[in-house]
Amino acid sequence: MSYLPNLSLMIILSGAFAFAGCSSTTTPTTPEPSASAAATPAPAETKKKVDSGKTTESTTKAPPSSSLDALQRGESTATPASSPLKDVYFDFDRYDLRADSREILKANSAWLKANPSAQVQIEGHCDERGTTEYNVALGSRRAESVKDYLVTLGTSTDRLSTISYGEEVPVCREQTEECWQKNRRVRFVVQPARPTT
Repeated sequence: MSYLPNLSLMIILSGAFAFAGCSSTTTPTTPEPSASAAATPAPAETKKKVDSGKTTESTTKAPPSSSLDALQRGESTATPASSPLKDVYFDFDRYDLRADSREILKANSAWLKANPSAQVQIEGHCDERGTTEYNVALGSRRAESVKDYLVTLGTSTDRLSTISYGEEVPVCREQTEECWQKNRRVRFVVQPARPTT
């Protein structure tokens, strides 16, 4: 009869192990972009047009995409130099706007006024220091502070959306202050035009 408590314990333990092995939580992994992929330009779209019996092809650049989309495609997450909306940068563990950031945002606001149909997503980013949760919250506060400032400059709030990537989508991966400064940013992505109903 002494084997009965041991048998009960083994049944309970085996059931616990089997139950623990059925976890549905998965941890997504993001691929490291290669150096050659970072230099690859965004894919181009080729359109064919038939006009008066002639077929012509025109190539247009793909619309800007989010930092996450670029990372998933193995492309650079940096804002292209040709972008009309420039990034703004933040001091360590801060979300208040610096004087240089306010000047950049005034220029961004002028572009938004000149392009009234443009919808913009404001991405908040952080460097790798701090917990993931803390950095997502800090990135959100950075994006919201930029949005609030643009609204005070006359941009309609319904044209602006925010998202935080925290530390998850860095522009630079070195562990130096210069690199961390590049990652403490807000990036702007002009969204494709929404269909009208």
